Amino acid sequence: MRITKRTGYRRPLAILSTLAALLLASGHAGAVPSYARQTSMACPACHTVFPELTPFGREFKLNGYVLDNIRQVKGISIDNKETLGLNSTPPISLMIQVAYTRTSTALPDSAVSGALAKNGDINFPQQASLFYAGKIADGLGSFLQMTYDGVADQFGFDNTDIRYAKHFSVGGTDRDNLILGLTLNNGPTIEDAWNTTAAWGFPYAASATAPGPITSTKLDAGAGSLIQTTAGLGVYAWFNNRLYAELTLYSAAIRGGTHPLDSTQAEVVHGTSPYFRVAYETRWDRNSLTVGAYGIDAKMHPGNGLPLQGPVDKYRDIAADVQYQFIGEDHLFTVLSTYIKENQTLDASYAAALAANPSNDLKTFKLAGEYYYQRQFGGSLGFFSTTGSSDSGLYPGTQTVSGVTGPIAVNGSANNSPNSQGEILEFNYLPWLNTKLQLQYTRYSKFNGAATNYDGAGRNAGDNNSTYLLVWLLY
Repeated sequence: MRITKRTGYRRPLAILSTLAALLLASGHAGAVPSYARQTSMACPACHTVFPELTPFGREFKLNGYVLDNIRQVKGISIDNKETLGLNSTPPISLMIQVAYTRTSTALPDSAVSGALAKNGDINFPQQASLFYAGKIADGLGSFLQMTYDGVADQFGFDNTDIRYAKHFSVGGTDRDNLILGLTLNNGPTIEDAWNTTAAWGFPYAASATAPGPITSTKLDAGAGSLIQTTAGLGVYAWFNNRLYAELTLYSAAIRGGTHPLDSTQAEVVHGTSPYFRVAYETRWDRNSLTVGAYGIDAKMHPGNGLPLQGPVDKYRDIAADVQYQFIGEDHLFTVLSTYIKENQTLDASYAAALAANPSNDLKTFKLAGEYYYQRQFGGSLGFFSTTGSSDSGLYPGTQTVSGVTGPIAVNGSANNSPNSQGEILEFNYLPWLNTKLQLQYTRYSKFNGAATNYDGAGRNAGDNNSTYLLVWLLY
């Protein structure tokens, strides 16, 4: 089978026409106005409601973020190769999130024993971000996010994906097309084009101050996640707008603290960790359905006082996911689900008495349904569950301070279990396509192993139920 380079790749308007036809036939990158400025296309081309991607949005991301329809500053070599291709208008955007969180029961005061913290926390901002999102050169584009975290009061790199993509036709025809690409990113699933995986999955925004479960799988978005603590270089293929395959190698890339990385850091990846992703998407009328699988094999040093040498902990995550979309003129439906199974071989942690068991397992399941009317009014209902082996070392219920042993309030697990589950109910109103007003309620039926007195200090799972109000602005 002969593979030839597609000659139409250098003609942006032709690419626009082709992808627009694809969109009509089939019915995040990131959800930032940078791409709208670059392509001269409104948000609904790439998004149902930001940041969820449409089939067109997934094509845009997999094509390297380079689709453009604005004036370019060009450089051409003597053999007619493009040496420079800069947008005359920089693809820059701003984002701000202002949030309010209230839990069902106030949290304990962090400094005064027996006292309670103020129940009701305004974060102005929860976060503010600056994006460079778009074309860098011919075939080379980026989603680059710098964020100020209003809770941690620090500024740094957020989700970032830089990629290069090239088009080929298979057998010398344009009927069967192939995209081969490279991705450089700072965490597994950041480069993903679907909204089932952790970096871009539901919930798309959540409270930065409400309590969260004690742990999560390495490919989930909670505690212990590899997102933004690693850096990866990968290769991917997208064949005939249907079949996707990717292999990326990740290494430790922890921000802040001591560098080069040493024992003062925690959970440091040893060597390189291979990550794979496969997906198959089919489209008909205004519908699309994707089924896929992904996983990682990671070796890690516990750190946190232990040297980054000797035995390592091994984590093997294998996941399956499914996504369905219906994109109508007035009505939009989405169903998202993922299941992650993690096997842990804890040679380093067990030897250092940080884990009670030499091996454990952890499982994550998520299911969410979304509906919007005219991209203006809508909501979501989601279910989440984390289950796994009990371990008194990894999920402690007590601690000793100044010779006195007592329960770990809020974040502890009296029965040393990671099991947590609950639901998320969300309502959204978008007065404009780049402005979202969100009301979210999170309910826990189980938290860190139990429904009642889960921490041994009298706190129940339902005490961590939270009401979250968000104003999300993009410009």
